[in-house]
Amino acid sequence: MSLFEAIIFGIVQGLTEFLPISSSAHIVITQLVFGYTFPGLSFEIFLHVASVLAVILYFWKDLWRVIEGFFRFVVKRSPKDRTQFYFGLYILIATFITGILGILLEGAVGNWMKTPPVIASMLTITGLALIFIERFHKYGDRTEKNMSFKDSIVVGLGQTLAVMPGISRSGSTLIVSLLIGLQRETAVRYSFLLAIPVILGSTVLAIGDFSAEMVAYIGGLNLLVSFIITFVFSLIGIVWLIDFLKKSRLIYFAVYCFVLALFVATMIDPATVMDVE
Repeated sequence: MSLFEAIIFGIVQGLTEFLPISSSAHIVITQLVFGYTFPGLSFEIFLHVASVLAVILYFWKDLWRVIEGFFRFVVKRSPKDRTQFYFGLYILIATFITGILGILLEGAVGNWMKTPPVIASMLTITGLALIFIERFHKYGDRTEKNMSFKDSIVVGLGQTLAVMPGISRSGSTLIVSLLIGLQRETAVRYSFLLAIPVILGSTVLAIGDFSAEMVAYIGGLNLLVSFIITFVFSLIGIVWLIDFLKKSRLIYFAVYCFVLALFVATMIDPATVMDVE
């Protein structure tokens, strides 16, 4: 891998990780363009860690408020910490559901589901879901104060859909959160904070894929550069998405998903097996 290619991988991962357009599909397409086949998901997970560090940095105040309120409520049972305690609990419940179902379904996602036609189909479904939530569903006004256990279960199930190739984790959690009536700002915040335990959990599960051979194949300098670039562009992506959603519509992401689906379906060899999450 050249330094230029490492930079491109970092930019692609960073910009697409938190947008509802499937970062995994973009990483795989980038691999195919450059002619790489990475064993397992080690490189992808490696870049995901950089993205989750960007989330932690950007949302550190929110994260600390939830963690502090969660444990303070456990110890002191203070009413003022009740909302943060339950919000933290809802994050854990959704993560637990996603983790358990993800492990159970991972084996069911065979190679036939990781091919261009399937990925194109999933991107199309994502686009249709974004149009539905934007044009035919009224936005709710519920915040974390009004959330329930049922909400966390439904969002956890929705997040599990990301095991399908071409389905965006951030997109599925955002769409489901809006579908159950959460306020847009709360839905975005919930989606971002959910990324932290999910990605860290995936990293722990994939730690066995990291090896000296993988480092040698990609190159130590290239890994470092791609990690730093991913971190920087993840921050840019987070700031841009939050600002974008305040002014614009999700339908633009739907159009992009349709265009990308068309590209994948027509320009990539269907016989190629894609190793997507």
